[in-house]
Amino acid sequence: MIIQPAAAGFSEAKLARLELHLQQRYIFPGKIPGCRILISRHGKTAYSGTLGKMDLERGKPMQDDTVFRIYSMTKPITSIALMMLYEEGHFQLTDPVYKFIPSWKQQKVWVEGRGHTMTTRKPASPVTLQHLLAHTAGLTYGGILPGMEQPVDQAYREAGAVRDSSEPLELFAHRLGSVPLLYDPGTRWSYSVATDVCGYLVELMSGQPLAQFLKSRIFDPLGMKDTGFSVPDAALDRFAACYIRGPDKELQLQDDPLNSAFRRTPVGPSGAGGLVGTLPDYANFCQMLLQNGEFNGHNIISRTTLELMTRNHLGNSNLAQMAVGGFSETSNEGVGFGLGFASTLDQVAAGTVGEGDFYWGGYASTLFWVDPKEALYAIFMTQLIPSATFNFRGQIKNIVYGAIAD
Repeated sequence: MIIQPAAAGFSEAKLARLELHLQQRYIFPGKIPGCRILISRHGKTAYSGTLGKMDLERGKPMQDDTVFRIYSMTKPITSIALMMLYEEGHFQLTDPVYKFIPSWKQQKVWVEGRGHTMTTRKPASPVTLQHLLAHTAGLTYGGILPGMEQPVDQAYREAGAVRDSSEPLELFAHRLGSVPLLYDPGTRWSYSVATDVCGYLVELMSGQPLAQFLKSRIFDPLGMKDTGFSVPDAALDRFAACYIRGPDKELQLQDDPLNSAFRRTPVGPSGAGGLVGTLPDYANFCQMLLQNGEFNGHNIISRTTLELMTRNHLGNSNLAQMAVGGFSETSNEGVGFGLGFASTLDQVAAGTVGEGDFYWGGYASTLFWVDPKEALYAIFMTQLIPSATFNFRGQIKNIVYGAIAD
Protein backbone atom coordinates (compact mmCIF):
# COMPACT_ATOMS: atom_id res chain seq x y z
CA MET A 1 0.00 0.00 0.00
CA ILE A 2 1.40 3.39 -1.04
CA ILE A 3 0.52 6.30 1.25
CA GLN A 4 0.06 9.49 -0.78
CA PRO A 5 -1.47 12.29 1.32
CA ALA A 6 -0.40 15.09 -1.04
CA ALA A 7 -1.59 13.25 -4.16
CA ALA A 8 -4.93 12.71 -2.39
CA GLY A 9 -5.22 16.44 -1.78
CA PHE A 10 -4.25 16.57 1.90
CA SER A 11 -1.76 18.51 3.94
CA GLU A 12 0.53 15.76 5.21
CA ALA A 13 1.39 17.71 8.36
CA LYS A 14 -2.27 18.30 9.25
CA LEU A 15 -3.30 14.72 8.51
CA ALA A 16 -0.50 13.52 10.81
CA ARG A 17 -2.53 15.00 13.66
CA LEU A 18 -4.89 12.05 13.32
CA GLU A 19 -2.40 9.49 14.63
CA LEU A 20 -1.16 11.85 17.32
CA HIS A 21 -4.74 12.48 18.47
CA LEU A 22 -5.60 8.79 18.70
CA GLN A 23 -2.35 7.85 20.43
CA GLN A 24 -2.35 10.66 22.98
CA ARG A 25 -6.08 10.84 23.71
CA TYR A 26 -7.07 7.17 23.58
CA ILE A 27 -4.32 4.56 23.32
CA PHE A 28 -1.66 5.88 25.73
CA PRO A 29 -4.29 6.60 28.48
CA GLY A 30 -5.78 3.13 27.97
CA LYS A 31 -9.21 4.30 26.78
CA ILE A 32 -9.06 1.89 23.83
CA PRO A 33 -6.68 -1.02 23.31
CA GLY A 34 -5.77 -0.06 19.76
CA CYS A 35 -7.27 0.73 16.38
CA ARG A 36 -7.04 0.55 12.60
CA ILE A 37 -7.85 3.58 10.49
CA LEU A 38 -7.83 4.30 6.77
CA ILE A 39 -8.48 7.52 4.84
CA SER A 40 -8.80 7.35 1.06
CA ARG A 41 -9.49 10.14 -1.42
CA HIS A 42 -9.50 10.26 -5.22
CA GLY A 43 -8.62 6.56 -5.23
CA LYS A 44 -5.40 7.14 -3.28
CA THR A 45 -4.59 6.13 0.29
CA ALA A 46 -3.99 9.31 2.26
CA TYR A 47 -3.48 7.68 5.65
CA SER A 48 -3.34 4.16 7.06
CA GLY A 49 -2.70 3.53 10.73
CA THR A 50 -2.29 0.34 12.77
CA LEU A 51 -2.03 1.45 16.38
CA GLY A 52 -1.88 -0.16 19.82
CA LYS A 53 -2.95 -3.71 20.63
CA MET A 54 -5.70 -6.04 19.47
CA ASP A 55 -5.59 -8.19 22.62
CA LEU A 56 -4.36 -6.68 25.89
CA GLU A 57 -4.49 -9.93 27.87
CA ARG A 58 -2.11 -11.66 25.45
CA GLY A 59 -0.11 -8.55 24.56
CA LYS A 60 -0.83 -8.97 20.85
CA PRO A 61 -0.20 -5.91 18.68
CA MET A 62 -2.83 -4.65 16.27
CA GLN A 63 -2.31 -6.02 12.76
CA ASP A 64 -3.22 -4.62 9.35
CA ASP A 65 -5.59 -7.56 8.86
CA THR A 66 -7.00 -7.82 12.38
CA VAL A 67 -10.51 -9.30 12.39
CA PHE A 68 -13.10 -7.07 14.12
CA ARG A 69 -16.72 -7.49 15.20
CA ILE A 70 -18.34 -4.89 12.96
CA TYR A 71 -21.84 -5.30 14.46
CA SER A 72 -24.19 -2.73 12.84
CA MET A 73 -21.80 -2.00 9.99
CA THR A 74 -23.44 -5.23 8.79
CA LYS A 75 -26.64 -3.24 8.12
CA PRO A 76 -25.45 -1.35 5.01
CA ILE A 77 -24.21 -4.65 3.52
CA THR A 78 -27.55 -6.41 4.12
CA SER A 79 -29.40 -3.37 2.77
CA ILE A 80 -27.32 -3.46 -0.42
CA ALA A 81 -28.05 -7.20 -0.71
CA LEU A 82 -31.81 -6.65 -0.49
CA MET A 83 -31.69 -3.81 -3.00
CA MET A 84 -29.79 -6.04 -5.41
CA LEU A 85 -32.92 -8.21 -5.39
CA TYR A 86 -35.01 -5.06 -5.89
CA GLU A 87 -33.05 -4.50 -9.09
CA GLU A 88 -33.99 -8.02 -10.18
CA GLY A 89 -37.70 -7.29 -9.80
CA HIS A 90 -38.38 -9.35 -6.67
CA PHE A 91 -40.26 -6.52 -4.93
CA GLN A 92 -41.27 -2.87 -4.92
CA LEU A 93 -40.34 -0.63 -2.02
CA THR A 94 -44.02 0.11 -1.51
CA ASP A 95 -44.93 -3.59 -1.19
CA PRO A 96 -46.38 -4.49 2.22
CA VAL A 97 -44.15 -6.86 4.15
CA TYR A 98 -47.14 -9.18 4.70
CA LYS A 99 -46.90 -10.05 1.01
CA PHE A 100 -43.78 -12.04 1.98
CA ILE A 101 -44.44 -12.70 5.69
CA PRO A 102 -48.17 -13.47 6.05
CA SER A 103 -48.21 -13.18 9.85
CA TRP A 104 -47.57 -9.42 9.49
CA LYS A 105 -51.03 -8.87 7.97
CA GLN A 106 -52.64 -8.84 11.43
CA GLN A 107 -50.22 -6.36 13.00
CA LYS A 108 -51.48 -3.81 15.53
CA VAL A 109 -50.09 -0.48 16.76
CA TRP A 110 -49.43 0.24 20.43
CA VAL A 111 -51.70 2.87 22.01
CA GLU A 112 -50.90 2.72 25.74
CA GLY A 113 -49.95 0.42 28.58
CA ARG A 114 -47.49 -2.43 28.85
CA GLY A 115 -47.73 -6.20 28.92
CA HIS A 116 -51.24 -7.54 29.52
CA THR A 117 -52.63 -4.02 30.07
CA MET A 118 -51.50 -2.85 26.64
CA THR A 119 -54.13 -1.52 24.24
CA THR A 120 -53.64 -1.54 20.50
CA ARG A 121 -55.36 -0.51 17.28
CA LYS A 122 -55.17 -1.21 13.59
CA PRO A 123 -52.29 0.62 11.83
CA ALA A 124 -53.11 3.46 9.47
CA SER A 125 -51.12 1.65 6.78
CA PRO A 126 -49.10 -1.59 6.60
CA VAL A 127 -45.35 -1.88 7.02
CA THR A 128 -43.59 -1.75 3.65
CA LEU A 129 -40.11 -2.82 2.60
CA GLN A 130 -39.16 0.84 2.40
CA HIS A 131 -40.12 1.23 6.06
CA LEU A 132 -37.92 -1.74 7.00
CA LEU A 133 -34.88 -0.37 5.18
CA ALA A 134 -35.38 3.13 6.59
CA HIS A 135 -36.13 2.04 10.22
CA THR A 136 -39.57 3.67 10.07
CA ALA A 137 -41.53 0.41 10.37
CA GLY A 138 -42.50 0.82 14.03
CA LEU A 139 -40.20 -1.98 15.23
CA THR A 140 -37.75 -1.64 18.12
CA TYR A 141 -34.76 -3.65 19.36
CA GLY A 142 -36.97 -5.47 21.86
CA GLY A 143 -35.19 -3.99 24.85
CA ILE A 144 -31.83 -5.65 24.26
CA LEU A 145 -29.93 -2.37 23.83
CA PRO A 146 -29.39 -0.38 27.07
CA GLY A 147 -31.10 2.99 27.17
CA MET A 148 -33.41 2.23 24.25
CA GLU A 149 -36.26 0.45 26.04
CA GLN A 150 -39.78 1.04 24.70
CA PRO A 151 -43.26 0.13 26.07
CA VAL A 152 -43.72 -2.63 23.45
CA ASP A 153 -40.48 -4.44 24.32
CA GLN A 154 -42.10 -6.87 26.75
CA ALA A 155 -44.25 -8.12 23.88
CA TYR A 156 -41.10 -9.08 21.97
CA ARG A 157 -40.02 -11.31 24.83
CA GLU A 158 -43.47 -12.82 25.29
CA ALA A 159 -43.68 -13.64 21.57
CA GLY A 160 -40.15 -15.08 21.50
CA ALA A 161 -39.31 -12.41 18.91
CA VAL A 162 -35.80 -11.93 20.22
CA ARG A 163 -32.85 -12.59 17.95
CA ASP A 164 -31.37 -16.03 18.60
CA SER A 165 -28.62 -17.17 16.27
CA SER A 166 -29.45 -20.81 17.05
CA GLU A 167 -32.86 -20.49 15.33
CA PRO A 168 -33.69 -20.00 11.64
CA LEU A 169 -34.41 -16.42 10.55
CA GLU A 170 -37.87 -17.48 9.38
CA LEU A 171 -39.04 -18.18 12.94
CA PHE A 172 -37.92 -14.77 14.17
CA ALA A 173 -39.47 -12.93 11.22
CA HIS A 174 -42.84 -14.65 11.59
CA ARG A 175 -43.00 -14.16 15.38
CA LEU A 176 -42.59 -10.41 14.86
CA GLY A 177 -46.02 -10.38 13.23
CA SER A 178 -47.68 -10.75 16.65
CA VAL A 179 -45.71 -7.89 18.25
CA PRO A 180 -47.41 -4.45 18.36
CA LEU A 181 -45.73 -1.70 16.36
CA LEU A 182 -44.53 1.29 18.36
CA TYR A 183 -46.15 3.76 15.94
CA ASP A 184 -47.89 3.93 12.57
CA PRO A 185 -45.41 2.90 9.86
CA GLY A 186 -43.64 5.84 8.25
CA THR A 187 -44.52 8.36 10.97
CA ARG A 188 -41.45 8.02 13.23
CA TRP A 189 -37.93 6.58 13.17
CA SER A 190 -36.63 3.99 15.65
CA TYR A 191 -33.48 1.92 15.53
CA SER A 192 -34.64 -1.67 15.38
CA VAL A 193 -34.43 -5.30 14.30
CA ALA A 194 -35.76 -4.28 10.88
CA THR A 195 -32.50 -5.14 9.11
CA ASP A 196 -32.66 -8.67 10.54
CA VAL A 197 -35.99 -8.96 8.75
CA CYS A 198 -34.28 -7.66 5.60
CA GLY A 199 -31.78 -10.51 6.00
CA TYR A 200 -34.63 -13.02 6.11
CA LEU A 201 -36.20 -11.45 3.01
CA VAL A 202 -32.89 -11.87 1.18
CA GLU A 203 -33.08 -15.58 1.98
CA LEU A 204 -36.73 -15.85 1.01
CA MET A 205 -36.41 -14.03 -2.31
CA SER A 206 -33.07 -15.45 -3.41
CA GLY A 207 -33.65 -19.01 -2.24
CA GLN A 208 -30.19 -18.96 -0.65
CA PRO A 209 -29.03 -18.76 2.97
CA LEU A 210 -28.07 -15.18 3.82
CA ALA A 211 -24.41 -16.10 4.38
CA GLN A 212 -24.22 -17.81 1.00
CA PHE A 213 -25.88 -14.90 -0.83
CA LEU A 214 -23.56 -12.33 0.75
CA LYS A 215 -20.48 -14.41 -0.02
CA SER A 216 -21.30 -15.16 -3.65
CA ARG A 217 -22.86 -11.82 -4.59
CA ILE A 218 -20.89 -9.30 -2.50
CA PHE A 219 -17.90 -10.67 -0.59
CA ASP A 220 -16.29 -12.74 -3.34
CA PRO A 221 -16.64 -10.06 -6.07
CA LEU A 222 -15.27 -7.42 -3.69
CA GLY A 223 -12.42 -9.60 -2.43
CA MET A 224 -13.75 -9.45 1.14
CA LYS A 225 -12.07 -12.74 2.03
CA ASP A 226 -12.15 -12.32 5.82
CA THR A 227 -15.75 -11.13 6.16
CA GLY A 228 -18.43 -13.53 7.38
CA PHE A 229 -20.68 -14.51 10.26
CA SER A 230 -18.01 -16.44 12.18
CA VAL A 231 -14.25 -16.53 12.64
CA PRO A 232 -12.65 -19.70 11.24
CA ASP A 233 -9.71 -21.44 12.91
CA ALA A 234 -7.32 -20.09 10.29
CA ALA A 235 -8.14 -16.48 11.28
CA LEU A 236 -8.32 -16.97 15.06
CA ASP A 237 -4.84 -15.56 15.63
CA ARG A 238 -6.01 -12.29 14.02
CA PHE A 239 -9.30 -12.00 15.92
CA ALA A 240 -9.32 -9.00 18.28
CA ALA A 241 -10.54 -9.02 21.86
CA CYS A 242 -13.50 -6.77 22.69
CA TYR A 243 -13.70 -4.47 25.72
CA ILE A 244 -16.06 -2.37 27.81
CA ARG A 245 -15.19 0.60 30.00
CA GLY A 246 -15.61 -0.31 33.64
CA PRO A 247 -16.96 1.93 36.44
CA ASP A 248 -13.34 2.85 37.23
CA LYS A 249 -12.88 3.87 33.54
CA GLU A 250 -10.45 0.99 33.03
CA LEU A 251 -10.88 -1.40 30.13
CA GLN A 252 -12.48 -4.73 30.98
CA LEU A 253 -12.58 -7.75 28.69
CA GLN A 254 -16.07 -8.15 27.24
CA ASP A 255 -15.50 -10.91 24.66
CA ASP A 256 -12.45 -13.17 24.60
CA PRO A 257 -11.62 -14.18 21.03
CA LEU A 258 -10.86 -17.76 22.07
CA ASN A 259 -14.36 -18.48 23.41
CA SER A 260 -16.35 -15.84 21.55
CA ALA A 261 -19.81 -16.62 20.17
CA PHE A 262 -18.40 -15.41 16.84
CA ARG A 263 -16.37 -18.62 16.70
CA ARG A 264 -19.59 -20.57 16.03
CA THR A 265 -21.44 -20.59 12.72
CA PRO A 266 -24.96 -19.27 13.41
CA VAL A 267 -28.08 -21.10 12.23
CA GLY A 268 -29.84 -17.76 11.82
CA PRO A 269 -27.19 -15.11 11.04
CA SER A 270 -27.95 -11.52 11.95
CA GLY A 271 -28.18 -9.28 8.91
CA ALA A 272 -28.32 -6.37 11.34
CA GLY A 273 -25.18 -6.99 13.36
CA GLY A 274 -23.63 -10.40 12.89
CA LEU A 275 -20.60 -9.87 10.66
CA VAL A 276 -16.92 -9.88 11.47
CA GLY A 277 -14.31 -8.61 9.06
CA THR A 278 -11.12 -6.64 8.46
CA LEU A 279 -10.54 -3.03 7.57
CA PRO A 280 -9.13 -3.90 4.11
CA ASP A 281 -12.31 -5.88 3.40
CA TYR A 282 -14.60 -3.01 4.40
CA ALA A 283 -12.42 -0.62 2.42
CA ASN A 284 -13.31 -2.56 -0.74
CA PHE A 285 -17.00 -2.22 0.16
CA CYS A 286 -16.57 1.55 0.64
CA GLN A 287 -14.62 1.89 -2.60
CA MET A 288 -17.48 0.14 -4.40
CA LEU A 289 -19.94 2.61 -2.87
CA LEU A 290 -17.76 5.54 -3.92
CA GLN A 291 -17.53 4.15 -7.45
CA ASN A 292 -21.32 4.04 -7.88
CA GLY A 293 -21.59 0.31 -7.32
CA GLU A 294 -18.62 -0.77 -9.45
CA PHE A 295 -15.51 -2.60 -8.25
CA ASN A 296 -12.82 -4.31 -10.35
CA GLY A 297 -15.21 -4.96 -13.20
CA HIS A 298 -18.05 -6.14 -10.98
CA ASN A 299 -21.31 -4.21 -10.90
CA ILE A 300 -22.67 -4.85 -7.41
CA ILE A 301 -25.49 -2.32 -7.60
CA SER A 302 -26.44 0.45 -10.02
CA ARG A 303 -25.65 4.12 -9.57
CA THR A 304 -29.35 4.98 -9.69
CA THR A 305 -30.28 2.49 -6.97
CA LEU A 306 -27.41 3.66 -4.76
CA GLU A 307 -28.52 7.27 -5.21
CA LEU A 308 -32.01 6.23 -4.08
CA MET A 309 -30.59 4.44 -1.04
CA THR A 310 -28.52 7.40 0.12
CA ARG A 311 -31.28 10.00 -0.17
CA ASN A 312 -33.28 11.02 2.88
CA HIS A 313 -36.35 8.79 3.24
CA LEU A 314 -37.79 10.78 6.14
CA GLY A 315 -39.70 13.15 3.84
CA ASN A 316 -38.94 16.75 4.68
CA SER A 317 -37.93 15.77 8.21
CA ASN A 318 -34.67 14.86 9.93
CA LEU A 319 -33.86 12.53 12.79
CA ALA A 320 -34.31 15.25 15.39
CA GLN A 321 -37.95 15.44 14.36
CA MET A 322 -38.55 11.74 13.66
CA ALA A 323 -36.45 9.69 16.06
CA VAL A 324 -37.98 7.97 19.07
CA GLY A 325 -35.28 8.50 21.67
CA GLY A 326 -31.66 9.43 21.02
CA PHE A 327 -29.08 7.30 19.32
CA SER A 328 -25.31 7.68 19.25
CA GLU A 329 -24.79 6.97 15.55
CA THR A 330 -26.65 10.13 14.53
CA SER A 331 -26.31 13.76 15.46
CA ASN A 332 -30.07 14.11 14.88
CA GLU A 333 -30.24 17.76 13.78
CA GLY A 334 -29.36 18.07 10.11
CA VAL A 335 -29.17 14.28 9.70
CA GLY A 336 -31.43 12.17 7.53
CA PHE A 337 -31.76 8.45 6.95
CA GLY A 338 -31.99 6.50 3.73
CA LEU A 339 -32.18 2.79 2.99
CA GLY A 340 -29.44 1.46 5.25
CA PHE A 341 -27.40 4.64 5.71
CA ALA A 342 -27.59 7.87 7.68
CA SER A 343 -26.66 11.03 5.77
CA THR A 344 -25.62 14.59 6.57
CA LEU A 345 -28.31 16.83 5.06
CA ASP A 346 -27.24 20.17 6.51
CA GLN A 347 -23.78 20.56 7.96
CA VAL A 348 -24.71 23.83 9.70
CA ALA A 349 -27.62 22.19 11.53
CA ALA A 350 -25.61 19.04 12.20
CA GLY A 351 -22.58 21.01 13.38
CA THR A 352 -20.26 18.89 11.28
CA VAL A 353 -18.50 18.94 7.93
CA GLY A 354 -19.19 16.53 5.10
CA GLU A 355 -22.65 17.52 3.85
CA GLY A 356 -23.85 14.88 1.39
CA ASP A 357 -21.92 12.01 2.99
CA PHE A 358 -23.53 8.74 4.06
CA TYR A 359 -22.40 6.54 6.90
CA TRP A 360 -23.01 4.18 9.80
CA GLY A 361 -21.16 2.51 12.64
CA GLY A 362 -21.09 -0.50 14.92
CA TYR A 363 -21.74 -1.30 18.58
CA ALA A 364 -18.03 -1.81 19.30
CA SER A 365 -17.15 1.74 18.13
CA THR A 366 -16.35 0.90 14.51
CA LEU A 367 -17.38 3.48 11.92
CA PHE A 368 -17.19 4.49 8.28
CA TRP A 369 -18.38 7.28 6.04
CA VAL A 370 -18.40 7.85 2.29
CA ASP A 371 -18.38 11.38 0.85
CA PRO A 372 -19.07 11.40 -2.91
CA LYS A 373 -18.51 15.17 -3.21
CA GLU A 374 -14.98 14.87 -1.88
CA ALA A 375 -14.40 11.42 -3.45
CA LEU A 376 -13.43 10.31 0.06
CA TYR A 377 -14.09 7.47 2.43
CA ALA A 378 -12.85 6.79 5.95
CA ILE A 379 -12.94 3.70 8.17
CA PHE A 380 -12.12 3.42 11.86
CA MET A 381 -11.97 0.09 13.66
CA THR A 382 -11.57 -0.57 17.36
CA GLN A 383 -13.36 -2.86 19.86
CA LEU A 384 -14.96 -0.83 22.63
CA ILE A 385 -18.58 -1.26 23.73
CA PRO A 386 -20.76 0.77 23.58
CA SER A 387 -20.20 3.02 20.59
CA ALA A 388 -21.55 6.04 22.49
CA THR A 389 -18.56 6.03 24.86
CA PHE A 390 -16.52 8.49 22.76
CA ASN A 391 -17.35 10.66 19.74
CA PHE A 392 -14.76 9.16 17.41
CA ARG A 393 -16.70 10.07 14.28
CA GLY A 394 -16.89 13.78 15.06
CA GLN A 395 -13.25 14.05 16.11
CA ILE A 396 -11.88 12.09 13.16
CA LYS A 397 -14.03 14.03 10.68
CA ASN A 398 -12.80 17.36 12.02
CA ILE A 399 -9.16 16.34 11.61
CA VAL A 400 -9.62 14.72 8.19
CA TYR A 401 -11.62 17.55 6.59
CA GLY A 402 -9.38 20.11 8.25
CA ALA A 403 -6.42 18.52 6.48
CA ILE A 404 -7.88 18.82 2.95
CA ALA A 405 -5.55 21.15 1.05
CA ASP A 406 -6.88 21.37 -2.49
